[in-house]
Amino acid sequence: MSTDDIRAVELTRTAPKVFEATNSRGMRLVMGDGSTDDFTPVELLLAALAGCSAIDVDYLTARLSEPTQFAVRAAAEKVRDEHGNHLADPQVQFSVEFPEGEGGDKARDRLPDAVAKSRDRLCTVSRTVALATPVVFTVS
Repeated sequence: MSTDDIRAVELTRTAPKVFEATNSRGMRLVMGDGSTDDFTPVELLLAALAGCSAIDVDYLTARLSEPTQFAVRAAAEKVRDEHGNHLADPQVQFSVEFPEGEGGDKARDRLPDAVAKSRDRLCTVSRTVALATPVVFTVS
């Protein structure tokens, strides 16, 4: 595995129950436990599901026609059961519109296939969730 293949973020505690994530490009994002307006880690996972797939679909359709509306909603039920805390039944819903005309028609026709390709092969986030990839935790 080359270092170009590694994706990482650094997380720093900035206050009680508040953390700041920093990516390799220096961008920062604050997250918390839901007692403030900050995103929670679960909301960030849902945003990652929606965002990853949205980028895939945008690449595949916008080259045919620029969308006039592009929104994605990700939702899941947070449950506690014999498996511990987890999300159940995650769903990603696309609401995309294209202008009238040949390009818009081609983009509309490609949309279902683009969503399927993202779900089945392209979106790293949803593929990781779907494949139930084990996560290794360590203490250093």
